[in-house]
Amino acid sequence: MNLKYPGKFVTLEGPEGAGKTTQLKLLSKQLESIGCKHIVTRDPGGTAFGRQVRRILLNPETKLCSLAELLLYEADRAQHIDEIIVPALMDGVLVLCDRYIDSTLAYQGYARGIDFDLIGELNEIATGGLLPELTILFDIESESGLARLHPSGHDRLEREAISFHHKVRQGYLELAERDPERWRILDSARAMSVVQEDLRRILHDKFSLPGLLERVV
Repeated sequence: MNLKYPGKFVTLEGPEGAGKTTQLKLLSKQLESIGCKHIVTRDPGGTAFGRQVRRILLNPETKLCSLAELLLYEADRAQHIDEIIVPALMDGVLVLCDRYIDSTLAYQGYARGIDFDLIGELNEIATGGLLPELTILFDIESESGLARLHPSGHDRLEREAISFHHKVRQGYLELAERDPERWRILDSARAMSVVQEDLRRILHDKFSLPGLLERVV
């Protein structure tokens, strides 16, 4: 099921160190310059409640079993949908979300080994069936992505074994292959400016946003 609202819903996904958050900031600057009404949010952490959940989830000292981790993500998502995403979509806003349900499938499903049917059911409950119109995967080899991160700043997930990160990346690629109509894949190992140009072109081709391909003022 996919719900229809006046606004547009785009999600950005990727393994650790893929650079999607930086690219999202650059994209938002361009959207502001052309007067495109949009919001940038993140999963987890898009609400006041979510920011508390995010601190728990990413704190290296937090000890969580896989099911508790999954349920925290879903709790954050339910609040995020109700408080931020759906109201913005109802107002006709372009919503750009840094991670969403596919992160849970990649991290908790492919990497943690939690049952995919369970994750799918919980995602459905938390989101009310809301799917993004477009999902952009910032793809990078696990070793290269992790090498971009500052050694002293690794959070709880970034500190997982390299085999965990390999499973996350492979999971993303399989998800994208299954639904090519929704997914687009960007090679995020390239120069930042090249990735940004491709990112804008993907959105332009999907939504025909005037001025999106122009140079940032």
